[in-house]
Amino acid sequence: MLSTVNLTMRYGKRTLFDKINQSFDKGKRYGLIGANGAGKSTFLKILSGEIEPTEGEVQIQPGLRMGVLGQNQYAFEDFSLKDAVLYGNKRLFDAQKEKEKLYMEGDFEDDGVNNRLAELEIICAEEDPTYESDVHIEKLLEALGFESSMHEQKMSSLTGGDKFKILLAQVLFPKPDILLLDEPTNNLDMDAIAWLEQQLKRHEGTLVVISHDRHFLNSVVTHILDLDFSKIREFTGNYDEWYIAANLIAKQQEADRSKKLKEKEQLENFIRRFSANASKAKQATSRQKQLEKLDLGEIQISSRRDPSILFKPCRDIGQEVLEVEVLGKSYGNEIVFEDLSFKIEKGDKIALIGTNGVGKTTLLEIITENLSPDNGSVKWGQTIHKTYFPQNTTEIIKGDENLYSWIQGFSKDWHIDEIRKCLGRMLFSGEDQEKKVGALSGGEKHRLMMSKMMMDFANFLILDEPDNHLDLEAIVALGEALYNYEGNVICVSHDRELIDAFANRIFELKPDGSFVDFKGNYEEYREQV
Repeated sequence: MLSTVNLTMRYGKRTLFDKINQSFDKGKRYGLIGANGAGKSTFLKILSGEIEPTEGEVQIQPGLRMGVLGQNQYAFEDFSLKDAVLYGNKRLFDAQKEKEKLYMEGDFEDDGVNNRLAELEIICAEEDPTYESDVHIEKLLEALGFESSMHEQKMSSLTGGDKFKILLAQVLFPKPDILLLDEPTNNLDMDAIAWLEQQLKRHEGTLVVISHDRHFLNSVVTHILDLDFSKIREFTGNYDEWYIAANLIAKQQEADRSKKLKEKEQLENFIRRFSANASKAKQATSRQKQLEKLDLGEIQISSRRDPSILFKPCRDIGQEVLEVEVLGKSYGNEIVFEDLSFKIEKGDKIALIGTNGVGKTTLLEIITENLSPDNGSVKWGQTIHKTYFPQNTTEIIKGDENLYSWIQGFSKDWHIDEIRKCLGRMLFSGEDQEKKVGALSGGEKHRLMMSKMMMDFANFLILDEPDNHLDLEAIVALGEALYNYEGNVICVSHDRELIDAFANRIFELKPDGSFVDFKGNYEEYREQV
């Protein structure tokens, strides 16, 4: 269906990938993985034709339709929700809109108008033979949480996360033969991600998807494309199966190399001992030739680097941690929650879940005392020292300071050497630490905030979607860090693997304003509901 021939992409002296020859077959769903900056999004943009490669070409089977997930959430502000989805089939959209205009304004005594209407009817029949496009669009929108009363609303009325859902519906609507998705789970809540998984598993063409959601990849993909060493290696299976296979291959290579190194050492010792001995000279010469033929098979170090996240509490937590009583918050006539009460105890590691817009961030802003409730109280224990990872990290980290200066701005007592160590743990090398914070990417800003949180030595961590913008390796490291952490945690996330890694208690805010407090892990909670 789709293939690349000697595909190469360079930026200056840097080669992202070199001579990639890869086929994408019908019925296969490929997960494209690799370190941040490896070139995954660039590769997808080349496949879609958005950018040109340095060398090589992309070949598409004639007559196939390609769908690419849009990234500009503000491209359809004046469209209704229904029209924005319909635009996914541009030919059908144009025909329907022209037909509507002619029926409203056209002169039906004009043969040209009638002929054009006939042509448009043919186009509509070709693109929508069952005349069910409206029903299909309505089902897509309702499945993503948009009630029928909203379908004629303007896109400009939606939040950024909801606009992204419409772009997702837009690319799925025409059922393209080739589907290219870059981070489709961003801004989606758990219910929407589960729905998307089912949609993609029914896709009959070929799919190439980039995602940092391990659960999503395990559920959806049939093959993994590993972009590393400027090459793509294909594995059959999902992410976990790839992870096992890749580590097994690396260990086999390492064992083989160790064996050869030992053989090399033995040959060198023999040559050194006997090369000066005339009676052994012939044997020494033979061993020298063996040594020259020995291929040590240098193991390449992967471009992936695992961060080392370590949260150390400054002191033990006492028996009183956090008590919230009859909390209420509204915006205008919209009640976010009311009479919300809970008590957090020592050792609780809480995942705060719920659909987008239900009030999770509002609750965190209130308990961190950045936002005042309309009523109720938040009472922290005397021994608590908290630190907060806000959802809008990418917006608040700005300016011309370098990385360690930005962190030191929070406390002059923090030693610069310790700050540099924390930055190093989050994969900022010495040179990287001189960058201006305002010039960092979204993922780098999240790693910077994580470095700052490590310096806080807090005994209570509050995190609002910290996994956004992080790659798979960083998310796994964060899950391990939260699991090993000896303090308390409350974390908002839609990443089920991350939640499974640390949570021993689940809070869920419901759209109807109700609140669920479940003591147990996420899998146990799902079995109960």
